[in-house]
Amino acid sequence: MTGRRRPRLYLVRHGETEWARLGRHTGRTDVPLTATGRAQAQAIAGRLAGVQFSRVLASPLSRALETARLAGYGDVVEIEPDLVEWDYGEYEGGTTPEIRRSVPGWTIWGRGPRGGETAEDVTTRVDRVLAGLVGANGAVALFAHGHVLRVLTARWLGLPASEGRLFALGTATVSVLGWEREARVVERWNEPPHLP
Repeated sequence: MTGRRRPRLYLVRHGETEWARLGRHTGRTDVPLTATGRAQAQAIAGRLAGVQFSRVLASPLSRALETARLAGYGDVVEIEPDLVEWDYGEYEGGTTPEIRRSVPGWTIWGRGPRGGETAEDVTTRVDRVLAGLVGANGAVALFAHGHVLRVLTARWLGLPASEGRLFALGTATVSVLGWEREARVVERWNEPPHLP
């Protein structure tokens, strides 16, 4: 396996937004970072210091793109439309308890959102992202959102999208997907930045 080019993925969930703080499902609504979220994004720079990225990709939504810029990657970040968050359809802006009042036991991982994307739709998108990184050499940073990054992690490991439910992911965290010999693994997960 020597000489084989294999990416190591640094997953960065965007900093805090008001909706994230309140537990509201935030898909395509372009909610800005809070002051805390901006401070978290700047602190991510310290978490990523010393890593040389061959590519830096971000969702086109401002909360992810601003996190990348505040972390110091504004001059190299590439917008990747397939990293946009899950489309929650009619459940956009709702909390899980609110949705469960009309759909008992609901989870995004089971029934999905009414009028939004299916797990298969999100799988198709993240599989395209992963396929585009096959030839990347070294570290790649992906600035995106909680649910899409959890699906991407499941797919990295060869699991169905629904297994993203196993990977809790806080705002402004860094996770690393890599390798143990030829096997894809989770090297680090859900590490918060160190705020001053």
